[in-house]
Amino acid sequence: MSATASHLFVTSGKTLISALSYSHIREILTIDDPLARYFYEQECIKCTWSVRELRRQINTNLYVRAGISTNPEKMLSLPSLQGHDNNELQIRQPFTFKFLGLKAQEIVDEHDLEDALISHLQDFLLELGKGFCFESRQKRIIIDDEYYYPDLVFYNRILHCGVIIELKDEEFSHQSLGQLNAYVSHYKEHEMQPGDNPPIGILLCTRKGKKMVEYALAGMDNQFFVSTYMLHVARQENT
Repeated sequence: MSATASHLFVTSGKTLISALSYSHIREILTIDDPLARYFYEQECIKCTWSVRELRRQINTNLYVRAGISTNPEKMLSLPSLQGHDNNELQIRQPFTFKFLGLKAQEIVDEHDLEDALISHLQDFLLELGKGFCFESRQKRIIIDDEYYYPDLVFYNRILHCGVIIELKDEEFSHQSLGQLNAYVSHYKEHEMQPGDNPPIGILLCTRKGKKMVEYALAGMDNQFFVSTYMLHVARQENT
């Protein structure tokens, strides 16, 4: 971005101080990308978001999703996006999905991300690391006579264990970890073969708090990894 262009995407300090609280500004300052920071500043002022709503919009990557959209104004007007509070395995921190080549569309959610990862399965396996073999997507399991569907299931031939991956288009939560724990425990009881090591769970989310992850993992018997991911969007050229 040129110096001239970047100058256009700066909210004056006077505007920020007059329109936003200290807590809003502190939340926005956690964003490294200057253009993304400007985007959230402007949307927060325009939509009069509470601090909680601002944090939710950052955690669920509104900036990325609006950038993919062919109609950002329509996306930003959706009720769910507007201002209301409602082993030795090494896991990357964060995953960077540059290879997905996501195209313009109105909304990008967990299903869209899953579709893109499956379409670029070879690249995704390389991003995960050595020894990963794809087993299934949305594998149906039954717990207490109810159907559940883990997002992605792999087998690692080096570690000799199953690997269950859950994708979330939101910040880390202990509820998401609890869901993954149930899937891993089910896999351990019903899917392990003789000679297998206990399965591993990987939770991919947009953002995580170090202490919340530490506390949520405390005392769990199963092995989990929590990582964030970053999307790189293929923007369309004007013709």
